[in-house]
Amino acid sequence: MDLGLADRTIVVTGGSSGVGLATVRALLDEGARVATCGRDADRLAKAAAGLGAGSDRLLTGVCDVRDADAVRDFTARTADAFGGIDGLVNNAGQSRMKGLDDSTADDWRDELELKFAGVLNPLQAARPHLAASGAAGVVNINAVLAKQPETRLITTSAARAGILNLSKSLSVELAGDGIRVNSVCLGLVDTGQWTRRHAAADSGLTYEEWQAELAEDRGIALGRLGRAEEVAYAVVALLSPRASYITGTSIDVCGGVGRSIL
Repeated sequence: MDLGLADRTIVVTGGSSGVGLATVRALLDEGARVATCGRDADRLAKAAAGLGAGSDRLLTGVCDVRDADAVRDFTARTADAFGGIDGLVNNAGQSRMKGLDDSTADDWRDELELKFAGVLNPLQAARPHLAASGAAGVVNINAVLAKQPETRLITTSAARAGILNLSKSLSVELAGDGIRVNSVCLGLVDTGQWTRRHAAADSGLTYEEWQAELAEDRGIALGRLGRAEEVAYAVVALLSPRASYITGTSIDVCGGVGRSIL
């Protein structure tokens, strides 16, 4: 099926690795033009080199999404280079493995700033271009933590719940501009952090065996971690003009770990 993304311009934040990089690759495969940013210049350059796309299809920039001025500059450069912006994937972010007693006031402040700035700064910069698109979509990468919090990730769970709430509000506020806003909520995805944790555990298990035990412990119905490209598929589908009547919703990509019915 042609998703209608050929020659459309999509901005993906946090595209140096993991879900962000997989999304960039999937969009390029669909014929889209992609602009992506990250905080680490070396990682970003390495990721871009592995994609094999020319400057007419891929633009990169070093940018911290908490820096509104830097985000505006990156967005303006994208619009100038590609003639507009049709979609935005707010992916930049991280999890903070801390419980209540370990979380300082700075932890709470930093977590909330990163999560909210990571959505609002790129959206505010891209909004005029998205409104002019005629087929604009925004996808906020979130987590099932937003719906079923974990106390060992208390600041991240709270911030992600706020972003899910914000996404619903944005879907209403921006509908008049023709901008759809949806969320993709992740479970455990097989990224570099899990291979590092396997190595540090020194359990004597193969990675596949260790992953299966982890999945059982976390209650993942499919018995394994997800893959970044499986998340990217959902993101690209929501960005597609074929999803033109889908807004204000969230899709769980979590292997069945989600227990919420809402």
